[in-house]
Amino acid sequence: MAKLLMITGLGSAKDLAFGKKGAFYNTLEEFHKYWDRIDIMAPRNKRQETRDKVLFGNVFIHLSPWPLIFHPVWFLKKGIQIYKEQKFDLMTVHEFPPFYNGIGARLLWQKIKVPYVLEILHIPGYPRAANVKEFIYRFMFRLFIKFDSSKAKAVRVMNKNQVSDFLIKAGVSKEKINYIPAIYLDLDVFGPVKVLKEYDLIFIGRLVENKGINLFIEVVKKLNARALIVGDGPLMNDLKLKAANYKLENDVYFHGWAKDSHEVAELLNKSKILLMPSYNEGGPRVVVEAMACGVPVLATPVGIVPDLLKNGSGGEIVAWDINDIAKKAKGLLNDPDRYNQLSGMAIETVKQFEKKTAIKNYSEKLKNLL
Repeated sequence: MAKLLMITGLGSAKDLAFGKKGAFYNTLEEFHKYWDRIDIMAPRNKRQETRDKVLFGNVFIHLSPWPLIFHPVWFLKKGIQIYKEQKFDLMTVHEFPPFYNGIGARLLWQKIKVPYVLEILHIPGYPRAANVKEFIYRFMFRLFIKFDSSKAKAVRVMNKNQVSDFLIKAGVSKEKINYIPAIYLDLDVFGPVKVLKEYDLIFIGRLVENKGINLFIEVVKKLNARALIVGDGPLMNDLKLKAANYKLENDVYFHGWAKDSHEVAELLNKSKILLMPSYNEGGPRVVVEAMACGVPVLATPVGIVPDLLKNGSGGEIVAWDINDIAKKAKGLLNDPDRYNQLSGMAIETVKQFEKKTAIKNYSEKLKNLL
């Protein structure tokens, strides 16, 4: 076995520090078994929680006490301290704008020469930007990523083509790019259950622009469908107001966040179609979770979606167009034979993401880089 330093974003480590058992926790629950020790470093959070925390006996979480602008400096100082104490063998670096993780990893590598893997799971604004901020971030990626990846041992991507194509065009060496799935599916939780289908359409995710939630509401209006929105975010009040203006109060149900993966699976099974009209994604993992439940998916061509649905194996790819989405949703809702066919295909397609097998594969591919 070996020792690993993971550099991640604020969201993942903050959830761990505050005891939230989300996707990252569920990954570590299995992943930690393949390592002697895992240290996780992440930037400061708004609640000023900086205490180290230990999970599973060998996972140690370190949150920076410093403001974000000084994160690369703290990263360097803390990373050297951990290395002197633990002599970790490899670093994984979750990279995204403004690139403070990659900058910190490069500085640390120059001091200790421990190899590191950049994990680029999502390009903000690609393939399509939802707002000016995402457009700027996409531009920054194009300018910076060749330099950013030049000292990395490898670059991990979680879909087969979309992110890889972007990175290669931006100057990243094709030989460095490694496709390693980052969705780990618990098939004991996500699977088909015979329950009453209460909703025609379901949306699951953060209520923000890039998730395409406004397109979702427009489609519900056009179809006069029963819909369930699972999630929360800054657009919640606007969406409720829009639903009221469209006289959809009795047709659109705002659930808020599901309490855990079991509730997500339950809500998916109560729905006929998952509609995910995102503008850009790394996954999204909810597409895989829905397919595992036998729920056909209508999704825009983002992240892993083209890999999964390119042959209609569990759903259809839709454009960022209300009429296209509504037409395909209506056709699927009105064709039981085709619906059942796609449902069965969806279940088979996503078995490749079974949690234990996928996490073992991730660990082995990382160790092969040593």
